[in-house]
Amino acid sequence: MKKYDDTSKASIIDFAKKLRGQTLREACGKEIEAHGIQGKGNFGQILEKYYFEYPINSKAEPDFPKVGIELKSSPLKVLKNDQVRAKERVVLSIIDYLKVHEEHFETSSFWQKNSHLLFVFYLHSKDEYLLDYLIKLVDDWEYSADDKRVIRHDWEIINQKIKDGKAHELSEGDTFYLGACTKGSTAMKSLRVQPFNDEKAKQRAYSLKPGYVNHIIAKIAQAETGVYGKLFEQPAVLCANLSIEEIVNLHFKPFYGMDVDNILKKLNVKPNKNAKNFLASLTKAILGFESNQEIEEFVKADVQVKTIRLQENTLPKESVSFPCFEYRSLIETDWEDSEFKSILESKFLFIFYQIEGKKLFLKEAKFWNMPNADILEAKQVWDVTVKNIKTGKIVKEVTKTKAGKKKRHTYFPKSKHNRISHVRPHAKNSHDTFDLPVADNKTGVTEYTKHCFWLNNRYVRDEICLK
Repeated sequence: MKKYDDTSKASIIDFAKKLRGQTLREACGKEIEAHGIQGKGNFGQILEKYYFEYPINSKAEPDFPKVGIELKSSPLKVLKNDQVRAKERVVLSIIDYLKVHEEHFETSSFWQKNSHLLFVFYLHSKDEYLLDYLIKLVDDWEYSADDKRVIRHDWEIINQKIKDGKAHELSEGDTFYLGACTKGSTAMKSLRVQPFNDEKAKQRAYSLKPGYVNHIIAKIAQAETGVYGKLFEQPAVLCANLSIEEIVNLHFKPFYGMDVDNILKKLNVKPNKNAKNFLASLTKAILGFESNQEIEEFVKADVQVKTIRLQENTLPKESVSFPCFEYRSLIETDWEDSEFKSILESKFLFIFYQIEGKKLFLKEAKFWNMPNADILEAKQVWDVTVKNIKTGKIVKEVTKTKAGKKKRHTYFPKSKHNRISHVRPHAKNSHDTFDLPVADNKTGVTEYTKHCFWLNNRYVRDEICLK
């Protein structure tokens, strides 16, 4: 007999909350050890079979069908400041290309299964058996009206792409909160037939993006920090029934072709024009927020906001930088789980400003996501970089500047070697370094100046700005 009432939401949720502060080994007792699992298998499957005592299945209905609740377990990681974050996206249900195009959101198999979730978040540790992972947070989750609005729009974008015969072109960057992530290996066996195109498409599943999962974690833990503002809480006359893209476009379009000084005058704001984050503050002001506010919808969607200054020949003044990578972490992570791939699959908001003489004019604000083919092309840069670090092939030569200072040239990919991306320093100075896992072959150094991946400025011009 089960230890909870599977016809009662409250009973199921209360029983789940007993897991907090325990491990699976502690929660399930000796029975779990008798089956010889000891670190093998899937955390979620073990949770289902030995704690909630229902058979593992892949049915289209929720795990608790009598009350419409779906169980989801997901790992957490601990940051250097001791805050916890989602280790990965939360995968929901497989996208059935052959059926989903016939569905409507409210009655879809996706919404019927995933409208009410029960989360079990645990601390992942590579040094522990999964039976000994500490369960940190447990609670149920139902989407707010605004979140459901975004998720419905995301689902419709995915569905429309399938209807257009472009299931093979689906990307996580297409959408905001609800992604279409790859599921299974990239080998031929993971390819699936799609209804409106003879080209097979990778198997994909609906998933909640890491930014949205972090929002859920913060709400459950009651640990939200920072000052947030919401696009959807702006005047209803502006935002009624509009998508995130439409709201952002409505804010920016009145200022197209206007120089920065006139934009500031019209907005009646006076940010420090000499500050490094001036254009970022201006972006927030155009969207109706204070410079210290985070835009909640952007945070949930992991939107990468990039402000670009275009020279008079329309070439961006600089390439676009991403966060510095730690050399050790980079080589310990495979491509599928890499931060670089995750960033490239994100939704971007590019704001282009045109330099004309001494003035700066707002040209355009554009949401964009990188095509799958370009992500694979950029992967070549990641592959070479990882190989260089693993083999200690960092420094190519050391020269002297006119001032007599030493300058190190690396084997890392340059912008001329790849159409999309390159690697170069992104450090405060030469003393701003990360440890190397393998000493450099040429110099013997065991730490090196911080580097990061960059988007080439020509790629930004040709594939984003001019399209």
